[in-house]
Amino acid sequence: MNGHGQSDRFVVPANPPNKAAAAGAGEERERAKGNAASETRPGRSAGPGVSSGLDRVREVARRDKEARFTALLHHVTVHRLGLAFDDLKKDAAPGVDGVTWREYEQDLGANLRDLHERVQSGRYRARPSRRVYIPKADGRLRPLGIAALEDKIVQRAVVEVLNAVYEADFRGFSYGFRPGRKPHDALDALAAGIYRKRVNWVLDADIRDFLDASSHCSFANGAC
Repeated sequence: MNGHGQSDRFVVPANPPNKAAAAGAGEERERAKGNAASETRPGRSAGPGVSSGLDRVREVARRDKEARFTALLHHVTVHRLGLAFDDLKKDAAPGVDGVTWREYEQDLGANLRDLHERVQSGRYRARPSRRVYIPKADGRLRPLGIAALEDKIVQRAVVEVLNAVYEADFRGFSYGFRPGRKPHDALDALAAGIYRKRVNWVLDADIRDFLDASSHCSFANGAC
């Protein structure tokens, strides 16, 4: 299904029926080549020893499901912020700060050191996102929030750290918003199941305006 890419071999998932808790253990299909393993991959440009701290976090998260991590901020290093900056789209529209990728790059070292110091000291504050509206096929407008450049950098760096903890909890058949996995990988897995196994139902659920209509928690006071 990936065209010239490497797709899954058709192996039927062997999950026991109505055994949600055992679903991950019963999965037999092989992952497509290039799919992420169950553990988050280290930063793509990390040098020797850079990811060793997060590797230890991954190992603890994998080995001890009851572990609670209370001190992760020190993993948001200058180097990790730099990797996050490199991953941003260079020509993306700026947020409310008006700062572009290329402008920030002009004094990148000093900018990242200053950002790192503010994050570690607790002085960093995220800016409001710039609201834009994207036309949809049905004529409606889809609201989109464009974060400030430094917010994007910090978000990506924090996601990298949190992935080290939470990737260990995902099942092998989970694909949404996971590092190293794409929609085509999920389609490959679906094709593998349908090709060899009798299927009575295929459900495509799209909950209309779910994020706009659902109740939102107030993180300020902890109420939901």
